[in-house]
Amino acid sequence: MSENIQQKIESLREELHQHNYNYYVLDNNTISDFEFDEKLKELQELETAHPEFFDANSPTLRVGGGITKNFPTVRHQYRMYSLDNSYDFDDLEDWEKRIIKTIDEPVEFVAELKYDGASISILYENGKLSQAVTRGDGFQGDEITNNVRTISDIPLTLKGDFPDRFFIRGEIYLTRKNFDKINKIREEEGLDLFMNPRNTASGSLKMQDSGEVRKRGLSAVLYQYISDEFPGDTHWEILAKAKNWGFRVSEDQAKLCKTLDEVKEFITFWDTERHKLPFEIDGIVLKVNSLKQQRQLGYTAKSPRWAMAYKFKAEKVETELQSVSYQVGRTGAITPVANLKPVLLAGTTVKRASLHNEDIIKKLDLHEHDFVYVEKGGEIIPKIVGVNVDKRTHLQTPIEYIKNCPECGTELVKIEDQAIHFCPNELHCPPQVVGRMIHYVSRKALNIENLGGETIEQLYREKLVENPADFYTLTKEQLLPLERMAEKSAQNILDGIEKSKEVPFEKVLFGIGIKHVGETVAKKLVKNFSTIDELKNATLEELCQVEDIGMKIAVSITDFFQNSENILMIERLKSYGVQLEKGENTNEVLSHVLEGKTFLFTGKLSLFTREQAEEMVEKHNGKNISAVSKNLNYLVVGEKAGSKLKKAQDIGTITILDEKQFLDLIG
Repeated sequence: MSENIQQKIESLREELHQHNYNYYVLDNNTISDFEFDEKLKELQELETAHPEFFDANSPTLRVGGGITKNFPTVRHQYRMYSLDNSYDFDDLEDWEKRIIKTIDEPVEFVAELKYDGASISILYENGKLSQAVTRGDGFQGDEITNNVRTISDIPLTLKGDFPDRFFIRGEIYLTRKNFDKINKIREEEGLDLFMNPRNTASGSLKMQDSGEVRKRGLSAVLYQYISDEFPGDTHWEILAKAKNWGFRVSEDQAKLCKTLDEVKEFITFWDTERHKLPFEIDGIVLKVNSLKQQRQLGYTAKSPRWAMAYKFKAEKVETELQSVSYQVGRTGAITPVANLKPVLLAGTTVKRASLHNEDIIKKLDLHEHDFVYVEKGGEIIPKIVGVNVDKRTHLQTPIEYIKNCPECGTELVKIEDQAIHFCPNELHCPPQVVGRMIHYVSRKALNIENLGGETIEQLYREKLVENPADFYTLTKEQLLPLERMAEKSAQNILDGIEKSKEVPFEKVLFGIGIKHVGETVAKKLVKNFSTIDELKNATLEELCQVEDIGMKIAVSITDFFQNSENILMIERLKSYGVQLEKGENTNEVLSHVLEGKTFLFTGKLSLFTREQAEEMVEKHNGKNISAVSKNLNYLVVGEKAGSKLKKAQDIGTITILDEKQFLDLIG
């Protein structure tokens, strides 16, 4: 009986995988949606009744629902390189000449669309999806396997004669249709709209609830096979094999080009036709087809010599400026935004463009209802690059920058020698109040898990919190009526708030948001002032005696403590048990082996984080400095070390260590 059930489960899984392949890879639907859903439902019921036959790659797990609180960092077995960019055919001709000079034989190219999304590396073992990792910095990325399993374009199990173990890389993206659908829902819910499909796709991959990732409707295309051994001699051949294994590959809209002229024809065609695609591309990727030639050409420090990205030029359109509105950032900075008569630009409808600051408005000499030129070239928000003054009339008046905050009405302040205006009402201007609380709960400050920006904004709207001290008075009864808040979520928030009372003084000091007091400054202040009261009572002269603290930071600290509302908040935090004095082990010196020595860390560290490294220096009585100079004794280099390493080598007196040598130094 048990064997029959297992066979039925495996048969249904295989059938559903085949239907997914037919639909997403072959674009040939061989079963109705209703029939598919019925079979999926039958499989779900069997798996629920017989958990002993669990398979992480079952089609039923496409729906997601798993919660991932932390995404582990995973080192790429094979580095993910970036591509060199070209912007005209002259660049491509120079690239071809360099290739032929190196290998001295005819070259074929594969031209593929450059999807505008998020890069992914997926490991398959024995025909099953084993692990998915983001590009990260190319050396390591975040492991997001559960979220990637929800993307229907990506096969959970493979078919045919596939290698036992390999990586396949590609791009995860959002179609324009699904992007618009997401924004329509957000608009109905009164939420800020996402700016573009690329960033939305990337952000979706890091959502904690894989069920929510599934709802986003992400798509994927796979374009690069990676392993020590290749099941073919050319990139084009492997693309065809990957399609047979079950992957949706770039082959369908790619071309095998015998000459560079064929490459140019392909680029010219897609430069105009790209706007008819259901997704966004920002160029064409070219690869040498022969894998043998790829190996001969090799890599530079950051890019393969056998590949090149041709980037399409930014497009420009003309439209009417209808008005200028002003947004208040979480630090009080004011950003002007142009509201435009909707116009089609690079395949999307543009309604807004960034103006950045008052100086840009003056430089453009913007007038009310001007006809402006708008460009979109790598910008998240399109920008105005010029004005059609021929269409301007004598009735149009220049745009006058606002004098008062649009959120709270406070008179704005312009920072000397800067183009930025600020709202000084930091304790009562809504965006700043919310931003201060979001900063307080952030990972590097109090690290209160499950209390995100959206929840804080809800709490503020309901008048439940106005400053960080208010978090400690929240009750479950106050949290439960909030949108999308369940009993468990509410309890997790309360548990996180309670746990924050154990966070050390230096992180609390950073978290309360004194202007110009970052992580490093907070640590140095705690070294010199054991309690918040000592810091509050310190004079300007005493503050300036602390290492790396000048008059600007000292004035900011004294101003903070002269405000009665800040004092009240501090007293309340004390009464709730938040750590506002130095603990016994804080800044404890473990040894004096680094005494009198200065250190700087550069490059990608793999054995410890930069924060942990600097803490180790301090624990052994050394000193961290921020730049390479003759005052530096040791430069500790990780991978991808750049200009700092070169400068240290040029100085000649600086000792250069790798991470292991640094650890050996401190014993």
